[in-house]
Amino acid sequence: MVEQVRIEKVLNNNVLIGVHPTYQEVVLIGKGIGFNRKQGETVPFDKADKTFLLKGENEKEQYMNLLPHLDQAIIDFMNDVLIYIEDRMGQELNEHIHIALTDHIAFAINRAKKDIYFSNPFLFEIESLYAKEYQVAREVVDMVQKQMGVSLPEGEIGFIALHIHSAVTDKALRDINKHNKLISRFVEIIEDELDLSLDRGTVDYNRLIQHLHRAIDRVHHGESLGKENRLAELLKNEYPVCYNLAWKLIKVMQKQLNKPVDESEVLYLTIHLQRLSNKS
Repeated sequence: MVEQVRIEKVLNNNVLIGVHPTYQEVVLIGKGIGFNRKQGETVPFDKADKTFLLKGENEKEQYMNLLPHLDQAIIDFMNDVLIYIEDRMGQELNEHIHIALTDHIAFAINRAKKDIYFSNPFLFEIESLYAKEYQVAREVVDMVQKQMGVSLPEGEIGFIALHIHSAVTDKALRDINKHNKLISRFVEIIEDELDLSLDRGTVDYNRLIQHLHRAIDRVHHGESLGKENRLAELLKNEYPVCYNLAWKLIKVMQKQLNKPVDESEVLYLTIHLQRLSNKS
């Protein structure tokens, strides 16, 4: 038997808020699903192309406040975009992306129409860390161009990729941005201390960024790489500049994350730094 959702509010022809017998408050999205329907009526749950939960009054209020500021064309377009992202990523998205990404792209389109552009200082790092999300975000920007007739700047690919990454990992966008800023700070320190300019397009730069990202994750999960006393002594003697720089980066990481960092991280970071130093 198909479950019925009692309509609480029809937002427009294609979006309505209802009460599901199990999931409680839900948003149903589908072409014409709200057409000619009224509060209190029921609609089959499987009529929706896409559904998502409203987790609490705060999220409901955010969604209700956002929609009146959006054109119907944007709402319909974003419904298609979110279904497309979920299909391309091959997994369900955290429900909050429906509000956050809709809000972001709607305002990005408005800014672009007024020739107001934001740069994205973390573009290389985002592409390196979240390659699939970045590719899907690029496709979304192409969709904006083709369907909405608006060209978004390249920096928006990075911002959209972060929203996608947040939705597939359940990580808060705030924490993701914090980690990206920390990685960018590391890059600044490395370039300053080694007196070089890192080529963002190289495999070695990509490896460094990936390593720093994994190191931050290991710190959060309290993971250890294990003791390597002989290797530590060798690297300290052979590559003192990179070894000391690695320690400096670890101290910064420790301070910014406010968590202890396994000393073995220094060793593997030294190897990455020495490789970059040799090639520069």
